[in-house]
Amino acid sequence: MEKWLVGVDLGGTTTKLAFISYYGEIIHKWEIPTDISDQGKNITTNIAKTIDAKLDELGQLKNKILGIGMGAPGPVNSSTGAIYEAINLGWKDYPLQQLLEVETSLPAVIENDANLAALGEMWKGAGNGAKDLVCITLGTGVGGGVIANGQIVTGISGAAGEIGHITILTEGGAKCNCGKTGCLETLASATGIVRLANEALLETDEPSKLRDFNGSFTSKDIFDMAREGDKIASAVRDKLALYLGLAAANVANVLNPEIIVIGGGVSRAGSELLDPVQSYFKEFSFTRVRESTHMAIATLGNDAGVIGAAWLAKNAFGE
Repeated sequence: MEKWLVGVDLGGTTTKLAFISYYGEIIHKWEIPTDISDQGKNITTNIAKTIDAKLDELGQLKNKILGIGMGAPGPVNSSTGAIYEAINLGWKDYPLQQLLEVETSLPAVIENDANLAALGEMWKGAGNGAKDLVCITLGTGVGGGVIANGQIVTGISGAAGEIGHITILTEGGAKCNCGKTGCLETLASATGIVRLANEALLETDEPSKLRDFNGSFTSKDIFDMAREGDKIASAVRDKLALYLGLAAANVANVLNPEIIVIGGGVSRAGSELLDPVQSYFKEFSFTRVRESTHMAIATLGNDAGVIGAAWLAKNAFGE
């Protein structure tokens, strides 16, 4: 009997789940709301219940499942599967792997969500099997995952790859969730880009279609307006490209990966984002790095996390 893998991608608002074949094909995927009440204590129970219900619905028994891979926000202790801290869920030193295994009666393995997106892109996405890869995810925050020689780089305390917390502005800059100021996350996340645009609108009287939104525009609107030649939107896009290109070049100068994959909601801007980022990347990267490291937009979209989680489970529990 060919076994299935379960991939779980835990987000602050929704949790994505999928049954995935041993070879990385999605068999069935769905999502449930993330219940962050009572410091997230219902999360593992809800995951266990929905897996049981879905197996039932598909007429499968639990022995069809080889194991669960799960991505969670925040640094993970890879030896115990505990979460050191996930601020938006209210978790601190939370024994996620242990609780998930107890609730589901299945073996589980836990990793940081951005690391799993990187693994997903390596296995089935833009990474195309590259063994040295960096993934930068631009969503509500900025996540990073580093794969060197086919292995996730976790670091001594699970915090490797925190690309979103590279300091880009050494003076001024907005305060980040992490407590520092000037982090890449405050500049290149979806919320950061909107903040940059609001600041630009206050600094000048330059006409801009962004003013018609009365402050309720999104990062997508900014890219759309930039595409139409709106001067302020174009300047914001350029500033974002500078910050992201600089951070990516610094990361690449240290790691010299084969590919840097840009993912997350903001990456849907495609070449509108990638082209200017690449030109700054070339400006700031070391010659050998510039010649050997290339950049691409992620191809798996929202599925990267669950596919990476399945890869993790396959590696942990497979033959």
